[in-house]
Amino acid sequence: MADIQGLAVLHYDTPHFDVVRPGQFVLCAVSGARIDLDDLKYWSAEFQEAYRGPQEATDSFLRHRGPAFR
Repeated sequence: MADIQGLAVLHYDTPHFDVVRPGQFVLCAVSGARIDLDDLKYWSAEFQEAYRGPQEATDSFLRHRGPAFR
């Protein structure tokens, strides 16, 4: 990924994340939207991705697991 000014690098865990490289925000893995670290509430430890909200988290899960996952 390009070196974007202010972009943090995180290691996502459950129920927290660790800062690998300090910054002010991360990017949503689905939409590419900027998410300020103070607003980050949705991520996947399994896929190491951040999400803007619950819809993006669901979309990513279905993309990884397939829509037939139950």
